[in-house]
Amino acid sequence: MAAVYEALAQRHPQSRKRGRPGTPAEVVLRLLVLKHMRNWSYGVLEREVRANLVYRDFTRVGGAKMPDAKTMGKWGLALGPAVVKQIRQRIVEIAREHRVAAGRRMRVDTTVVETNIHYPTDSSLLGDGVRVLTRTMKKVVEIAGAAGAKRSKLRDRSRSVKRRVLEMARGARARGQPNCERLAQAYQRLLAATGRVVGQAKRFAKEIDDGIKRAAEGSRSAVLEGLRRELERVVPLVQQVMGQTKARVFAGDTHAEGKIVSLFEPTTEVIRKGKAGKPTEFGKMVKLQEAENQIVIAYEVYDQRPSDQDILVAALETHLARLGRTPHLLAADAGFYSAKNEAAAKTKGVKRVCIPNRSTKSPERKREQNKLFGAKSRF
Repeated sequence: MAAVYEALAQRHPQSRKRGRPGTPAEVVLRLLVLKHMRNWSYGVLEREVRANLVYRDFTRVGGAKMPDAKTMGKWGLALGPAVVKQIRQRIVEIAREHRVAAGRRMRVDTTVVETNIHYPTDSSLLGDGVRVLTRTMKKVVEIAGAAGAKRSKLRDRSRSVKRRVLEMARGARARGQPNCERLAQAYQRLLAATGRVVGQAKRFAKEIDDGIKRAAEGSRSAVLEGLRRELERVVPLVQQVMGQTKARVFAGDTHAEGKIVSLFEPTTEVIRKGKAGKPTEFGKMVKLQEAENQIVIAYEVYDQRPSDQDILVAALETHLARLGRTPHLLAADAGFYSAKNEAAAKTKGVKRVCIPNRSTKSPERKREQNKLFGAKSRF
């Protein structure tokens, strides 16, 4: 609770001295924990706690007014990942003190946390770029008027681009060489329209920077500057989408480096983990490792997806640092297996290494894996 209190107190320079009294740190923590446990949105959290006496008692809201969803969302942003890690580390310490997690067992796995994006296609990404740039330029016109060169006059191409995107979505269902040629021509027209919007957005940003487009009221100058930064942020992303579209459609290159699958979540990766039901996922890879009683002792979100084999030894070292001992039993799936990893784990003192080797042809190894599978299933 002290970590939560300090995070809330640092939202503004005078948060400790000025303004109305804030919500107690315990109430904030319990509300956010309940949201996480039930996997609710902030809107659902507000509705459920307001109407449920048990939830009111658990969160210490009691008979007071229930905070609204927007306020709770600001709490979540104020805490951030650093405070969440502090809370998790404290939970691990409490688990050690009560002997709930002694560190004799360890399991490590990776999963994909998907970002909230629509399925990415080149045409839909180009449509997103045109929509975002046009919307931003309209806001600039509302503040600065029609000042600037004649060619900088805003022309709204969003409707025509939307029609082309829908036309291409319908045409993509058909097969055959003639349809492929029609799609290529449609992509050429879509790319040409997107390029014109990008060029206009560049001119808008330059004219704001040069002072040609400026706010009539000084109080709105900061807003105009923020719109300029938004244009300068989005334009390179749209240009990158245009580049990867040209490479795929006209050169057949489907593996463009640094491929963007969302303008709103540009760090999203394309991850394939071999799942039959979902062969391709869009998000970030997360490592989770736990001890006894499903106590998560460490997690990590990777900027770039590593191989599972490369993170096993580091996970063992993290387990030793957090719980002060080498695990007796180590369990992981086949993606973590390598002869080097198995030898390294045994060298560090792990007695039973339960990592199956899919490609083994040794009968002895298969019998050993069958014995260890029972130990892993009882983890």
